[in-house]
Amino acid sequence: MTIVPSPEALEAVKSAARQSFFLAPAAHDVGLTSAALGLLRALQRDGIKAGFIKPIAQPEADSGIGDLSTHFARTLCQVQAPDPLPFEQAEEMIRAGQLAALMEEVVTLVEAVRARHDVVVVEGLIPDAGLQMAARLNAEMARSLTADLIPVLSGARRDARELAEAIDLARRQYDEEGNTTFAGYLINKAASAADGARLREDLARINGHVPVLGVVPFEARLHAPRLIDVVNSLDLKVEHAGAITRARVQEVVVAAAAVETVIPRLRPGVLVVSPGDRSDIALATALASMRGVPLAGLLLNYGIPMAPPVEALVAARNSGLTVLSCDRDTFTTASQLANLSHHVSVDDSERMEQLLDFVAERLDTAPLRAKIGRPAEIRMPPPAFRHQLVQQARQAGKRIVLPEGDEPRTIQAAVLCAEKGIARCVLLGDPDKIRQQADALDIALPPGLEVLDPDAVRGRYVAPMVEMRKGKGLTPGQAEEQLQDTVVLGTMMLALGDADGLVSGAVHTTANTVRPALQLIKTAPGSSLVSSVFFMLMPDQVLVYGDCAVNPDPTAEQLAEIAIQSADSAKAFGIEPRVAMISYSTGSSGSGDDVEKVRAATRLAQERRPDLMIDGPMQYDAASVESVGRQKAPGSPVAGRANVFVFPDLNTGNTTYKAVQRSAHVVSVGPMLQGLRKPVNDLSRGALVDDIVYTIALTAIQAG
Repeated sequence: MTIVPSPEALEAVKSAARQSFFLAPAAHDVGLTSAALGLLRALQRDGIKAGFIKPIAQPEADSGIGDLSTHFARTLCQVQAPDPLPFEQAEEMIRAGQLAALMEEVVTLVEAVRARHDVVVVEGLIPDAGLQMAARLNAEMARSLTADLIPVLSGARRDARELAEAIDLARRQYDEEGNTTFAGYLINKAASAADGARLREDLARINGHVPVLGVVPFEARLHAPRLIDVVNSLDLKVEHAGAITRARVQEVVVAAAAVETVIPRLRPGVLVVSPGDRSDIALATALASMRGVPLAGLLLNYGIPMAPPVEALVAARNSGLTVLSCDRDTFTTASQLANLSHHVSVDDSERMEQLLDFVAERLDTAPLRAKIGRPAEIRMPPPAFRHQLVQQARQAGKRIVLPEGDEPRTIQAAVLCAEKGIARCVLLGDPDKIRQQADALDIALPPGLEVLDPDAVRGRYVAPMVEMRKGKGLTPGQAEEQLQDTVVLGTMMLALGDADGLVSGAVHTTANTVRPALQLIKTAPGSSLVSSVFFMLMPDQVLVYGDCAVNPDPTAEQLAEIAIQSADSAKAFGIEPRVAMISYSTGSSGSGDDVEKVRAATRLAQERRPDLMIDGPMQYDAASVESVGRQKAPGSPVAGRANVFVFPDLNTGNTTYKAVQRSAHVVSVGPMLQGLRKPVNDLSRGALVDDIVYTIALTAIQAG
């Protein structure tokens, strides 16, 4: 049955048709949500203003949270996705013979999203076993929207011929009248990256008239549930909490054989399942945890507790090891673990964030961009900014020294950078300690990752350092002592051209990282000072804040230089700068020494760089809110549209950046130092692995 919308909805249908992509699952296990939101993120990375909607919710949508896809679109992709129609409402309308009216409601929802975006990603219903009408509803929604169709298929245990047959079946299902436009198709859960590459080639040969938008391999680590979710799903008892809130279950090891056969399998992410009276297994697990192996935990079966002396030892010496128990036998427990749902929990944003990035990186949006045409405005939302960081860093191909080479997060970040080609990283530290840490993390150090022993190279930097610091009276003995600090050693490598950039701060303070740079690297030609910027990843764009970390009370001349440095930094990272010189007064409305300083700095910056859009003095609201900007600074090219904010002093800048970061829950990248002869960048000591990766990428781009 074909649905024809009412005349009131026809215009909406025509408008939505050109800019809507409908993702239709070919089966229940294709990973539809990760595919749809991964596509949304990929389009955002391209600078396209993309919207998202799931018009009809899945039947199991939790009443407290709502639809999971909509929830993650809002929280992770920062789009204003509307609430979907409840499935119960859709089901009731169909039973009442109101399918046409239901489709009009769907069209109205989609049009409201399309009106605010360049393109809309529409997610269909997942046809679970108990949801017989999902396929029919998907077909009706796709036809009513006249959206371009993107079938999503699972590549698990299927070759190209089988997938081609599934694609043809989807075509027949959705194209009864021969007027459905297929934008392409997406294959999820391929066996491996190599298998995915083969599938892409074979499918392009068999089905070349429809583009392959992506073949995404199955990545086990991205499907690892949190241990706390396993505990809740199986109603397990927590004997010792350990790291229960952080641990993830990547593998289950049933310890039924001799302990010597189990020990080699005690790897990161392993949940050991054992009867409670197997003290040898409990002790082996505890020993592995004591040696730094981040196991998921130990689950004891049959309701048998550990022997008291063993329990005391495990609890006292292994604060991070989680110990669980249940009354079930080993076979039943193992079966239940094997059949756990792999769906992402609503509060597991970390896993979903990684999954979306993983999918987005493996999609080719070029065929879709050709359909969208040129957007009204190329934007720089956070996904586009992060993507551009990686792409530009790859092109730069720089050598970045990491003085905290044996720090676990730094090792993981360096491995990721090597695997993604972001930079040629140098781990500076004791090679044995670095390899031990890598083994404990179950990480293989790739061939392109360099490990450099400080003891082997320190001597060559003593004389150059004495020469560089001779004005301060540095002696060879003092230089050798200072070079024991790997940050100082790494900075000397940078100063002499043995590295292109330096990243530190995961365990060192900002002063430990920055002081050697100021002493040994010095300022760049044409720069009279070093300043800093933060990249503030707002929901729909990236803003640049400077200076928020270095200069307490810059003069007008220094403030002008900070503005120029900040504008150039923004431009280097793909942000076309519109610089607002922030003050408590806009234009000529106020007076006083502070506002006069900003007024003079604005004039100096405009004279030195007439190619830049710089305006001020300007209040923050006049700079950032278009309606306020039109009222307070009519005719200004910056007012209401600023993306680079230069603050009059460190007190204002640091307070503002932290207030925005904490109150608006905004991610900030930085501080990035600017004005140095060579790039050195600091990390927060609470930095995540991804934070370090992006800082390395940022440093590589600066070096280029």
